[in-house]
Amino acid sequence: MLENKPVATRDSYGNALVDLAKEHEDLVVLDADLAAATKTAVFKKAYPKRHIDCGIAESNMAGIAAGLATCGYVPFMSSFAMFAAGRAFEQVRNSIGYPHLNVKIGATHAGISVGEDGATHQCCEDLALMREIPGMVVINPCDDVEARAAVKAAYEYTGPVYLRFGRLALPVLNDEASYKFEIGKGVLLKEGKDVSVIATGLCVSESLKAAEMLAEDGIDAEVINIHTIKPLDEELVVSTASKTKRVFTVEEHSVIGGLGSAVAETLSDKCPVKLTRIGVNDRFGESGPAKELVHRYGLDAEGIYNQIKAGM
Repeated sequence: MLENKPVATRDSYGNALVDLAKEHEDLVVLDADLAAATKTAVFKKAYPKRHIDCGIAESNMAGIAAGLATCGYVPFMSSFAMFAAGRAFEQVRNSIGYPHLNVKIGATHAGISVGEDGATHQCCEDLALMREIPGMVVINPCDDVEARAAVKAAYEYTGPVYLRFGRLALPVLNDEASYKFEIGKGVLLKEGKDVSVIATGLCVSESLKAAEMLAEDGIDAEVINIHTIKPLDEELVVSTASKTKRVFTVEEHSVIGGLGSAVAETLSDKCPVKLTRIGVNDRFGESGPAKELVHRYGLDAEGIYNQIKAGM
């Protein structure tokens, strides 16, 4: 893990948009009166004529983004995950997904780490919703370097992409000089022989810490970062499962429909082994400081360690 200042991936999103816009005049950004929170305000300041505030109307924003895409623009529509994936689901499905338009959805404030905004704003269902839309690419980066690379990859990809970002500042794991992001390809972070820990987003850095704790108990954990939930890197998932015969998935999302479900579907077809899904267990979030909530829901290093130990 690199010794850098933690960065929230929502900040990475805003900064990446500004960098991309310097080279691509067709990139436009839409927001739902949340530019300060989604960090697209930095884009608005740099490129005011290419930023559209659609007001508190995500469903309408999806329609506007769809229209812009048909005119040759590459729109990034931005809002909280609860509203981008939840409130606007019908419009994202029918106006963007069905015609397979080149719209990118920048969804910030995902998961319980939204903190004090509480259960209504803590979207732990968005990966499941977006996975269900045919042709939708679903990405959940783990740090600043990966998030900025993901935004660039989303721009270069032709078709709809859902990008999930967080509010809580996360450790920087990747070295920008050497890191290579590829849609649909997971990253082996640590080799191991006893158990496979497949994590995404916020839980990647915590899983690496949990692996260190497991090592003290003589358990050699393999840790994999799955930044692209869809398309899933099935080859890597099957490879690690074949080696260790014991798999845990870890995500700041419901255990229903997200990374755990995607891995379960793959393993049931191609490599049946014992799988435990670590995540939010069919419940809503609650109001509280982000780090305390991550601990309460067992998604920090201690919680992940305890659940793996109990499940071995």
